[in-house]
Amino acid sequence: MTSFLGEYEVAMDAKGRFLLPSGFRKQLPEGATERFVINRGFEHCLTLYPMDSWNALSEKINRLNDFNPKVREFKRLFLNGATMIDVDSADRLLLPKPLQEYAGIKKDVIFSAQGSKVELWDKDTYYDYINQHTGSFSDLAAEVAGGDFINPFDNI
Repeated sequence: MTSFLGEYEVAMDAKGRFLLPSGFRKQLPEGATERFVINRGFEHCLTLYPMDSWNALSEKINRLNDFNPKVREFKRLFLNGATMIDVDSADRLLLPKPLQEYAGIKKDVIFSAQGSKVELWDKDTYYDYINQHTGSFSDLAAEVAGGDFINPFDNI
């Protein structure tokens, strides 16, 4: 599975289309389909999954126990709005209107790589979020990675 890197700013046109950034396109595996799934993400962004990433995630979600009301609620919220989108002949993706509205995306989009997926944010919302959370990044890293993180520079 591909692990994406980078942050790109793209402009969305009046029809809700934007160019797939060339830096991202270069990271797609050779022969990869130009079909993606996009859905509502956390913190009012959108999440774009290449088909291999979506299929792996979908398998895990489908194995969850539907007899658990929390699972049903999660599936409804997570899968609500999930849409397959294709890159068109001009290398553009079309954001569905309801997803644009959910994320508050009007024109400028931040395309932020997150490992096997990409988050799409309204530019102002993204930078507000980053600025609000940068100060606590060190504490967050210690809490999330803690002793589980192996520092590659320890043996130098």
